[in-house]
Amino acid sequence: MNGVHDMGGMHGMGPIEHEKNEPVFHAAWEGRIYALTRVLRAGGGKGNLDASRHGIEVLPPAEYLRMSYYEKWFARLRGQLVSTGIATAAELESGQPAPGSAKATPALTAAMVPEMIARRNSARRDVPATPHFKVGQRVRARNINPAGHTRLPRYARGKAGVVVRDHGVFVFPDTNAHFLGEKPQHVYSVRFAARELWGQQAAPLDSVYVDMWDDYLDPA
Repeated sequence: MNGVHDMGGMHGMGPIEHEKNEPVFHAAWEGRIYALTRVLRAGGGKGNLDASRHGIEVLPPAEYLRMSYYEKWFARLRGQLVSTGIATAAELESGQPAPGSAKATPALTAAMVPEMIARRNSARRDVPATPHFKVGQRVRARNINPAGHTRLPRYARGKAGVVVRDHGVFVFPDTNAHFLGEKPQHVYSVRFAARELWGQQAAPLDSVYVDMWDDYLDPA
């Protein structure tokens, strides 16, 4: 979707600050938010990675820019708990279950956590899917402006590039984020010349590589 989160190529955001010896978490609460998010996704069966990304994209722009990384995760987690019916807004506010509410049986126990952490979930799918493009082919990113989730950045839309690699078949984020099906299809690494993206002021030998699904591309 078009929103403030799609910052690729935007001016005026300032330099990227690299923190030397940055810890995994800056505070204990960040680790708890990470853990709760993993538990909800693994044990609840009510979400996926693409839906989680979209949950952050719909935050109000001013809040998105103000929040730290894990503050965004916390806001998304609250919204997901309410939208999926796991908890009500009143329960989250009070920290107590509503009177008479049923006690749920945890889908994920403490004993199951080590296996969950060790297991790497993948969006790759071993299903037949005909590739629409081949390595070496010139392609053009579609100039689309979806209201829902997409992994097609604004700066690449309408721009021409060359397919340099076929990664194989993967879940399509644009439908998966809204629980409309996985729609597995080929994903390609597409090389865009920097000057194609940014104009003649860009370095002439620089390129940007973007992973693009079949549905993002047309022949150039």
